[in-house]
Amino acid sequence: MAAQETAVQGTTSRWKRFFREVKAELKKVSWPNKQELISFTGIVFVSVVAVSVLIWLVDMFFNELLHLIIR
Repeated sequence: MAAQETAVQGTTSRWKRFFREVKAELKKVSWPNKQELISFTGIVFVSVVAVSVLIWLVDMFFNELLHLIIR
């Protein structure tokens, strides 16, 4: 019974230490300001659209190629 209590206390203390260290690391993060956040979001959006169009074009190419082979 005492071993179980020790294991629970050990697990609890590890979780407390983990969250304390997470909090300390998050204080070290250089968070973007509003302008940077808007800029980075735009870059991500444009990149996602560009890659999506590229994948769509490659898919259309292979689809047409497959149709030519099958016919």
